[in-house]
Amino acid sequence: MTGVGQIGHKYELYGQAWRRGVRSIAAFALVWSVIQPLGPAASAEGMRTREMVRYDNVEIDLVAEGRGPLIVMLPSRGRDSLDFDDVASRLAQAGYRVLRPQPRGAGKSQGPLDNIRLQDLARDVAHVIAREQAGPAVIAGHAFGNWVARMTATDHSALVRGIVLVAAAAKAYPEELRAVVQQAADTSLPDELRLAALRKGFFHPAHDASVWLHGWAPAANKAQSVAVSATKQAEYWQAGTVPMLDLVPDHDPFKPKEKWNESREEFGGRVSVVVIPNASHALIPEQPGAVVDAIVAWIAKL
Repeated sequence: MTGVGQIGHKYELYGQAWRRGVRSIAAFALVWSVIQPLGPAASAEGMRTREMVRYDNVEIDLVAEGRGPLIVMLPSRGRDSLDFDDVASRLAQAGYRVLRPQPRGAGKSQGPLDNIRLQDLARDVAHVIAREQAGPAVIAGHAFGNWVARMTATDHSALVRGIVLVAAAAKAYPEELRAVVQQAADTSLPDELRLAALRKGFFHPAHDASVWLHGWAPAANKAQSVAVSATKQAEYWQAGTVPMLDLVPDHDPFKPKEKWNESREEFGGRVSVVVIPNASHALIPEQPGAVVDAIVAWIAKL
């Protein structure tokens, strides 16, 4: 047994311990040689650091902060994980260790970008969790990131305590919105066209969509398109058997009101649904406090 299969087997004990009621495991045994502080401490709970996590032919640029149970945050399609700066700091202050692996093609993360599937991206996340040796993690996946979170829970169940669907699209949504995503992410287009796309698909009318003109990673966007096209929805949608928190923005065109309870209707008691007012598909920059409050309250009940 090699690779993540070996890692998942090795840390199955952590998953078993957590499910028996262990709520904190202080076993940070691996010391990595390259740790680069981003600046002043991001919170009272621990300095924000940046380091490279390497396995096989993959290098993952990891931003981490805080101490406590693990939360992994995965960004939206074509975005980098720095979108979570504010939310990560608040979660660290609330007593969690927050891990933000940059997707392949974003930041300094490197790895194969062609002929990949969601399973490959989930393996990256699994390695980041396993090397912490701190028990299973809650994975919060924003938009596209929720698909990677589901895939990780499916393939590496021992490493996942639960997942948070942050502004997750409905199981089926209008095809025209795919073009909106691509237009917003295309940094070669004039800002006014991209702003129109951001306002239509991502931001509540009362919020400033220009904050997302930057932070796009074209290489990651392309690789993620390849991965999801090569993976059937049925392969990841179930998310194993883990609990799920569905954070639904009330103005999200990717999940209109008639589909707010879609996940609970499909998966029953595994799912908790929280509707967040005055937000759209971007959600994280729009209502960071509400996102943190909902995650912390949900985790306390796991």
